[in-house]
Amino acid sequence: MRADIRPFSLPLADPLETARGTVERRDGLLLRLEADDGAVGVGEATPLPGWTEHYDECESVLAEVSEVLPASNASGETASDAIDGGEEPDDLLENLDSTPAARHALDLALADLRASRQRVPLYRYLGSENPAKSVPVNATVGDASADETVAEARQAANAGFDCLKIKVGARQLSADVARIEAVADALPEVELRADANAAWTRQQAQQFLDAVGDLLAYVEQPLPATDIAGLAALSGPVALDETLAEVEFSDALDANPDAVILKPMALGGPREASALAARAREEGIEPVVTTTIDGAVARTAAVHVAAAIPDVAACGLATRKLLESDLGPDIAPVADGRAVVPQGEGNGTADTWGHHD
Repeated sequence: MRADIRPFSLPLADPLETARGTVERRDGLLLRLEADDGAVGVGEATPLPGWTEHYDECESVLAEVSEVLPASNASGETASDAIDGGEEPDDLLENLDSTPAARHALDLALADLRASRQRVPLYRYLGSENPAKSVPVNATVGDASADETVAEARQAANAGFDCLKIKVGARQLSADVARIEAVADALPEVELRADANAAWTRQQAQQFLDAVGDLLAYVEQPLPATDIAGLAALSGPVALDETLAEVEFSDALDANPDAVILKPMALGGPREASALAARAREEGIEPVVTTTIDGAVARTAAVHVAAAIPDVAACGLATRKLLESDLGPDIAPVADGRAVVPQGEGNGTADTWGHHD
């Protein structure tokens, strides 16, 4: 088996302001595995510090992976031999647990290769028993005045989105309450979610839930990521996002969330995200798949992860518009509030290796 790595840099259409600074571009690496029988798998690592390791560490780790795969062990067998024989390089994947973006690249490349060999789309390889042509996605409405929020929400609803996530936490609590009430009044048939990005104290979060909790499916990450006790004590629908990047999944469940936001890049790969989605469902928790503003390879894989979840809720996959350019054609485009699920073999993005639009 041959392993190759290619760096890329994707500028954003507009700079994105986050709690950790301004993001102007997404720098990452593609990992291409080619087996002896010609089967190919492509993975993407697009680090986002705060969620994953830094780029330099990711690059170093993937360089080591490309050296380890063909190297022989004491018995003369290589990791490549094991993969070609249908085995999983579990030890190698476990060694990447602390670098989730690098692990995502390897996990996706392996899953893409396996699914392509089986001649099935990635979502079927991930466990879906039924064909899926599309999955529902939500639109995101940024921080703005109440009037501007309603206008943006109307625009999204007119474009076919029946689920909206509204960013809150950047202004006075009363102003955010007024924004939610205004959108709910203007668009009573649309499902609303709020995303606070860990901006509030326990008291503020509860005040918000008391005021508009009955208008929302949930409030995403109302408290700091590690405040499990505070999250558990809140009365009202809550979803976890940042918590999952800093706390073990089993410990995060102690917060009694109504939903979990699963980012495959931050969780170490599509197969890990699929496994956690199944665990969440077993606990009666709704899994919602989203991205860290990834390139076409990882974004398409996230669509496959969503498609593998039965009756999946609207997911945060409408992020292509945030990029000025991409790794290749968008084969999972969003229209009328749904993302197309590619039906080709594997992830369907193998040709991105030599492409960059």
